[in-house]
Amino acid sequence: MSRRVPIESQRIDAPLTSTATFLVLSINDSADAVKTVRSALAGISGLTKNVAIRDLNASFACTVGIGSQVWDRLTSLQRPEELHSFPEIKGKTHTAVSTPGDLLFHIRSERRDLNFEFERQLMEQLDGSVKVIDETIGFRYFDVRDLLGFVDGTANPVGAAINDSILVTESDDAHGIGGSYVVIQKYLHDLKGWKSLTTEQQESIIGRTKSDNMELDDAPADKQKSHKTLSTIVDEDGNEHDILRDNMPFGSPSAGEFGTYFIGYTKKLWVLEKMLLRMFVGEPPGLHDKILDYSRAVTGTTFFVPSATVLDALDSD
Repeated sequence: MSRRVPIESQRIDAPLTSTATFLVLSINDSADAVKTVRSALAGISGLTKNVAIRDLNASFACTVGIGSQVWDRLTSLQRPEELHSFPEIKGKTHTAVSTPGDLLFHIRSERRDLNFEFERQLMEQLDGSVKVIDETIGFRYFDVRDLLGFVDGTANPVGAAINDSILVTESDDAHGIGGSYVVIQKYLHDLKGWKSLTTEQQESIIGRTKSDNMELDDAPADKQKSHKTLSTIVDEDGNEHDILRDNMPFGSPSAGEFGTYFIGYTKKLWVLEKMLLRMFVGEPPGLHDKILDYSRAVTGTTFFVPSATVLDALDSD
């Protein structure tokens, strides 16, 4: 009787740190490029250990995601059931744009220099086989607030509920065991417009108080709903589905750039897509999430985060 190889997941549940690098790459169109990328991804666990050992208290971690367009080129594995490119979501007023990306590296730790060193060694190993689509450096802002001034990530699952919300099980999809879907979006904020609102108006849009992060009551079913309500997904049986957000602020005051890098992990991609549909189209349709009047999505990409076991074996495909 053959023994089933245990599946080890990537560090999707790594704790929120003080700094992160979000690196999105495309793979060059050649067999040599794919071969180089496979080798680099198979060595991610070793590279992570090499950097993390420099400070074991820095909570260093890197999560790797693979995009739909490159999955079949990069692996010989059957595709995860829900994996597809990020769909553009066009509401009456705002659009969730769809942008390219083959690979995502979510690099984070308590030390910016560790993130830098990991990225330096990674790009050296990738050796010209990729093109940088986007690199964004995120940072923790005060007591885990976004640049709009509100606490971010309050609805995240905790404890055992984290893995239950983000890791694909055999009963979910036998081809994605131990993996997770991840969606990324960069939002640029109109801080001048946001600051023109009263605190009460801001709280009404977010659905929480600004100073102490207390939930406000939901609006009636046919009225304008808050961001908190629109981003809460409940299925037909009344079950609430959580996602794990590792959002971070980014920006440059001298350049007038202020933003939030949204990154959400989930075991069921439809949950995240329904959340975005409710935000951009509205629930009911036409009543979009008012936070979008002050936060514009400039990217949108979907990836699947395979298990560490799958990554380690990519070079043998």
